[in-house]
Amino acid sequence: MFSIYLQGALLGAAMILPLGPQNAFVLQQGSRKQFHLMSALLCALSDTVLIIAGVFGGSALLSQSEILMQLITWAGVAFLMWYGYGAFRTAFSPDEVILQTESRAITRWKVIVTLFAVTWLNPHVYLDTFVVLGSVGGQLENQLRPWFTAGALTASFVWFFALAILAAWFSPVLNKPRSQRIINIFVGSVMWFIAFQLAIQGLKGLGLISQ
Repeated sequence: MFSIYLQGALLGAAMILPLGPQNAFVLQQGSRKQFHLMSALLCALSDTVLIIAGVFGGSALLSQSEILMQLITWAGVAFLMWYGYGAFRTAFSPDEVILQTESRAITRWKVIVTLFAVTWLNPHVYLDTFVVLGSVGGQLENQLRPWFTAGALTASFVWFFALAILAAWFSPVLNKPRSQRIINIFVGSVMWFIAFQLAIQGLKGLGLISQ
């Protein structure tokens, strides 16, 4: 059973560690020390719902609804483009504007809404949890699935909290204008890169470009 747990943890880590909107946002909030632990918790809880649904066969709705996937895809493209634009605008502002922006209080609800968007409007998260983790975990015997799921969830919780805590730990360095400029360029680049990938995926789904 431990080997199944370890398999889930390793596969979960492989899905979570690559750069994506969630990681970029948690890093940004950690560097600002603004609801960074709550951000990590919300990401991990979202993963909990998605991984459990994927492993225990909850992907039927998405797999059978091309329209729903298209709606999620283009809503994700629009949000990520908007968020990336805001990050780039901050990055190329004067130092005093950057400091003012990063010190501005952010509401708890804004963090919740933003994390909901970067998680649930990103079709890649469904591919990772439903297709990859779901297909592997779904093939296991019923008594082994909880162990696989627990391993994947462990990877998610450890990663997001480690990212948030380390970013907050180094916040004295990361909160300097030059560091915030680099972070915002990084965040904007990640958001726009994912948006571009989603747009290509959406156009393929519409048959406007070849597979």
